[in-house]
Amino acid sequence: MVFPSVAFRPVRLFVICLALTAAAMLVAGFAGHVMVGVFFGIGLLLGLLNALLVRRSVESITAKEHPLKRSMALNSASRVAMITIIALIIAFIFRPAGLGVVFGLALFQVLLVASTALPVWKKLRTGEPAGVGDSAVLTGSEGTEGRSTSDD
Repeated sequence: MVFPSVAFRPVRLFVICLALTAAAMLVAGFAGHVMVGVFFGIGLLLGLLNALLVRRSVESITAKEHPLKRSMALNSASRVAMITIIALIIAFIFRPAGLGVVFGLALFQVLLVASTALPVWKKLRTGEPAGVGDSAVLTGSEGTEGRSTSDD
């Protein structure tokens, strides 16, 4: 099975962000507003920073003997609040071109979900566990012995 933590590839996302920034700058340049493309790229990079911080915090919180949902929720809320405040400050100071930061953040979230969910979805559709060839096919009931309904 491919899990989202395995499917998260920050280097690939960084390259995609650079390509999208270049495309946004090109399109915005043709429209006479190249700074919108620059701020769009800043928004993409802020989104990538947030994703990297999510991974780091999940690793540190789950490494504890008794990880708490409350600490994860507080960490997530504070991190998202800080990223949002930074984006809104940039958007306000450099308005109207600074709004590109907000659009970059929004597009990054779509990109992150797609790049993480597609490999998982593909493995679920094929029914093959990760790293196993065509000889083993995972069915919906395999591997559930000994699990209680509270495990879900």
